[in-house]
Amino acid sequence: MNSERLWTIWHAISVWLSEALAFFYQPSQLAQLGAVVVCGLLALGANRATRGPIETQARRIKGAPGLLRIVAAIRRRMTLVFFVFFLWMARLLDTAAGGPESRVVAVVFHLALAYLVIAVGSRIVRNRLLSRLITAVAWGMAALSILKLLDPLADVLSRTAIDVGSSRISALLVIKTVLTLAIALWFASTIGNYLDGRVQRSQELTPTLRVLIGKFLKIGLILVSLAISLASVGVDLTALTVLSGAIGVGLGFGLQKVVSNFISGIIILTDRSIKPGDTISLGETFGWIRELRARFVSVVTRDGREYLIPNEDFITNQVINWSFSNELVRIDVEFGVSYDSDPHQVIEIAKAATVTVDRVVAHRGVVCWMTGFGASSIDFVIRFWIRDPQAGLTNVRGQVLLALWDAFKVAGVKIPFPHREIIMQTPVDVRLDRADPPKQD
Repeated sequence: MNSERLWTIWHAISVWLSEALAFFYQPSQLAQLGAVVVCGLLALGANRATRGPIETQARRIKGAPGLLRIVAAIRRRMTLVFFVFFLWMARLLDTAAGGPESRVVAVVFHLALAYLVIAVGSRIVRNRLLSRLITAVAWGMAALSILKLLDPLADVLSRTAIDVGSSRISALLVIKTVLTLAIALWFASTIGNYLDGRVQRSQELTPTLRVLIGKFLKIGLILVSLAISLASVGVDLTALTVLSGAIGVGLGFGLQKVVSNFISGIIILTDRSIKPGDTISLGETFGWIRELRARFVSVVTRDGREYLIPNEDFITNQVINWSFSNELVRIDVEFGVSYDSDPHQVIEIAKAATVTVDRVVAHRGVVCWMTGFGASSIDFVIRFWIRDPQAGLTNVRGQVLLALWDAFKVAGVKIPFPHREIIMQTPVDVRLDRADPPKQD
């Protein structure tokens, strides 16, 4: 920016300040300022007088959180509401008097009304910082438009530019691009979350398909919003080829794991190998899948721990899905009895005792086989089915073992303990150390 342009801008500001001072020197303008101050004082008094009744009525709103947020936002700005109302009454009185329009009252009325509408409307954004930012930016643009300064400011920002090759980047273009991208991404995120919620509540789709559709909707809306917003501000999308090439190089060198996990997540959702609610075992981790994300899978174990396992591990490692094609799972429990027991009787007792456990699926049948003659016991294995592996495996094994213990106690079947018999090949003299006899005098 050269000195001549700076002098032009300074001259325009000086002229505007001179006109503003001349405007307020007029007695009619000072009277209008006095009317604005009176409206402000009346608004403060009206707010204090109506605060209690309005809060009482607001507490009666039940079951409508969205309406309650709007009412609360208006309640916190009741002074501004009354201020706008009294300014509107002043304008009506001014019009009824038949004189010229009071410009000061009109400008202040439009500024206050714009701020009230924008501040209340921005409450639909739950993020407080983002809501305040939207309010400030939107009201600033509205104020510039009301004061008829938007076009001069846009002209100044358009002249403030730098040349990059054959492209000209102005401050106005940068501001428009940032605002357009922010609004487009917010709308895309809001619409994506709404559509994802509708898809997740659909009972006709499988859990894996619901997650896949939801992710594609969010990603697709974000990409479309980026393309539309950049095209709307005049950015040539073909110029992004260099940027895409740089991103490709970055993916090749530093983001392999991120891309690998993302692609692995799409593969998992496509082949439906796992889905929310499945009981899985991966290494030493046993639990059920709570959620599928773009980068990881959330697995909750029996002790309440939540493991965030990268998607790539489910593609490259061996995974046990206890409920992939069938919710029924067979469990083996090994035990042994003494050699004094009748094996046929033990098998019948073991099957009858196992069926008494609540989680055992009785109609699938329980089988018991003798597996060998051990060093101290006759060895058996009993096999049964359950349909809720997510409720735990160790606990149902423990319940079956307790049922076997109780049944064997009643039937007199003994459970042996290991013993060893040692045979010495050469004689060994065993001597007992005795205390010396007392000496006699």
